[in-house]
Amino acid sequence: MVFADLFFLYFFMPVCLLMYFISKNTAYRNVVLIFFSLVFYAWGQPIGVLFLLFTTVLDYFNGRIIGKYKDRLPAKFAVAASLIINLGLLAFFKYSGFVVENINALFNLTLESPAKTLPIGISFYTFRTISYIIDCYWGKVKPQKNFGKHLMYMSLFPAITAGPIVRYETVEDQIDSRKIKLEDISAGLSKIILGIAKKVIVANNLSTVVTSLFGDFDSGYSLIGKQSMAGTWLGIISVALWYYFDFSGYSDIAIGLGRLFGFKFNENFNYPFICKNIAEFWQRWHISLRTFFRDYLLYLPIFGKRRQYASLFLVWFCTGLWHGASWNFIFWGLYYGIFIFIEQKIGKKKMKKIPLLITHIYSKIVIVIGFGIFYFETLGSLGNYFKSLVGFNGLIDSKTKLLLMNNLWLFVVAILFTMPIVKKLKEVMYKKQGTLILANSMGIVINVALLLVSSLLLVDSTNNAFLYFRF
Repeated sequence: MVFADLFFLYFFMPVCLLMYFISKNTAYRNVVLIFFSLVFYAWGQPIGVLFLLFTTVLDYFNGRIIGKYKDRLPAKFAVAASLIINLGLLAFFKYSGFVVENINALFNLTLESPAKTLPIGISFYTFRTISYIIDCYWGKVKPQKNFGKHLMYMSLFPAITAGPIVRYETVEDQIDSRKIKLEDISAGLSKIILGIAKKVIVANNLSTVVTSLFGDFDSGYSLIGKQSMAGTWLGIISVALWYYFDFSGYSDIAIGLGRLFGFKFNENFNYPFICKNIAEFWQRWHISLRTFFRDYLLYLPIFGKRRQYASLFLVWFCTGLWHGASWNFIFWGLYYGIFIFIEQKIGKKKMKKIPLLITHIYSKIVIVIGFGIFYFETLGSLGNYFKSLVGFNGLIDSKTKLLLMNNLWLFVVAILFTMPIVKKLKEVMYKKQGTLILANSMGIVINVALLLVSSLLLVDSTNNAFLYFRF
């Protein structure tokens, strides 16, 4: 089941909310959330629930052992067991095929991959449970003694399949006691509608432009080898915008749903394209993943002590590898690691002295090229991408001109809404006396319009899976 679906919007979510608000009893509400979360997860992949439940049971008991024995040997064994088993399962399902593929290529073998299907959301709930276990061991949170509450945290459907990576410390108190005010319902619904609009109105249309320019994965990105320089740049700008609106749209829906149920998740995107450098971009993009690697990997001692730059490249290697079992993701992670390394060597003070126009241009070029590395998963298509990027197939073509003119409205809307224009307008209107009612009324009208347009577009739409489902 996906969020951008009429069945979810007009049946599953309303029924879940109705059942949830029948009683104010927190224990009852937790049971409702567990039931609907497991149904949501099992809708498209019933077997995946078994792996989720296994991870939940495993780390429920590991957490209890850590709480009982604290820094003693059993607690250390519990942490080790959690890391080995959870990361082992992730590696088996996500990376075994990649390893076998490379062994076959290297030694001219025909070994078959042992893993066939990747459980949906395994990358996200694996990191969620790891953060819980490590935080229990570090004493940042208390181990959950109630299995039902632990199951609810692990299976919570707003963030189960594609994030954000919600840490236990964020919702620890809310699991036991949460109050839902009218403003939570209003803010939650607005966030959900905004996320749906990002996905259905903007992201889906951008994906059509990208496919027109490059082809798709199934066709081996057949058009990139024939694309002009202008077409390639237009394509990767479209890819960058597409991924932003798709993934931030999912995160908005997840955060909005959480708000309806009384949970306040942290923001996962903070207008990343207004950044002035690459380090700032990653402070604003997929925040839950960046902070996970920062808190649990960046400060690990390597060969006995902390090594700043070795840790930096380890983090970016893992960031790339987390996204997928393919060389392009590893190249993509290290690509960003190199630029952040360069910025660290230059220093924050010197970076601030560079004119803003130059830093904005530099950061956007680096980011957009990076999305191309991320998008083209085969080495052949990646090579064609770099050739087309610098004009090996000509500077411009009539198809690119036509696509640009036909979708000009789309690019204008997409670029404008990567900036906090609406946020600033809201702040101005809410500050001025006498405009509160007008601002609220306008908000309701805009939300209704966005929901209607999105719903109409969903009527004829057959596939609205979010991009990050595959990660």
